[in-house]
Amino acid sequence: MRNLMIFAAILIGLGTFMAQMASKMAPAAATTARQTTAPAVTVAQASARTLSIAPDPRGHFETDGRIDGQHINFMVDTGASVVALNETSAARFGLRPVPGDYTSRVTTANGTIKAARARIAMIEIGGLTVRDVDALVLPDEALSENLLGLSFLSKLKRFEYANGKLLLEQ
Repeated sequence: MRNLMIFAAILIGLGTFMAQMASKMAPAAATTARQTTAPAVTVAQASARTLSIAPDPRGHFETDGRIDGQHINFMVDTGASVVALNETSAARFGLRPVPGDYTSRVTTANGTIKAARARIAMIEIGGLTVRDVDALVLPDEALSENLLGLSFLSKLKRFEYANGKLLLEQ
């Protein structure tokens, strides 16, 4: 047992040492890469479109957008796999699933429910435009706010939380 404890202590010490070495090496590698690619990054940033979203009083990131040119409000949800619309909002855009269309099972904070798959031709958020976006339509009682999920966000160049704001870049 004593030998096992000594072995475990050595492994922990070695792991700590390796983590410290890796953290010292990573910034140097990133600095070198940045210096090498600085001209390309500058050009890309000049043509990129960026949207900065401040949190609301609840700490959520809400933004106005457009689907096929019509206004819609979204809560940005990086934990949602796809864009999710409630039935009322979806109907405004011509998405009116019939009961037989509700074949997907979705796990939410309120439990598991059925949803209907949909595809949205175009979503615009603050000058950022993404086409051909997978979505789900959920019953109104299951979804009070429309969610801007990863089926939109993953088509952007990047999205990140920085300086208390959510940054989206295309």
